[in-house]
Formats: sequence, structure tokens, C-alpha cells
Amino acid sequence: MKPHKHAELIKAWADGAEIQVRPSSSGKWVDCENHYWAQNYEYRIKPQPKPDVIQFWCASCEPLKRPLDNNLKLTFDGDTGQLKSAEVLK
Repeated sequence: MKPHKHAELIKAWADGAEIQVRPSSSGKWVDCENHYWAQNYEYRIKPQPKPDVIQFWCASCEPLKRPLDNNLKLTFDGDTGQLKSAEVLK
């Protein structure tokens, strides 16, 4: 007997994995609420988001006068690399 096309994902879902579905190869992945396990749909385990990247920088109008501490905290989205927030520390 041939196993179901999505057998491994069905087992992962039964063990608690979050599943996403994409109705066609040109569509977007969306969280799967109704698990029909259609043969012509694509399914995957929902990827875990990458953690944000935090960097500290020193910004100054007079950088050569004295050693300065980092005074900026920049937070970048771990998945997109886009700047999410900038905080002045001092």
C-alpha cells in the first residue's frame, strides 16, 4: 500500500506541529486551519521565525574628542533584515 502523499506532514501535525498550506505554487503560504490534506495542495511545517538582530552603535558630532560609549540600539527583523526600531540610549 502506497503511503498518503502528505503522510509525514500529517504525522508531524498529529504530534503538534503547526502546518501551513499553499493552494498553488504561485500563492502565499498561510496557516492551515482546516486540514483537508488535498492531494493538489502544498503543505509544510510552519517555519520558526528567526530572532531579531540587535546592534549597538556610537553616534556623535565630535567622534575624535574623547572615547564615547554606544548610544544607539538598533533592532533588525531576523527574517527580513529590515530595521524595526531605533532607540537612543543616552
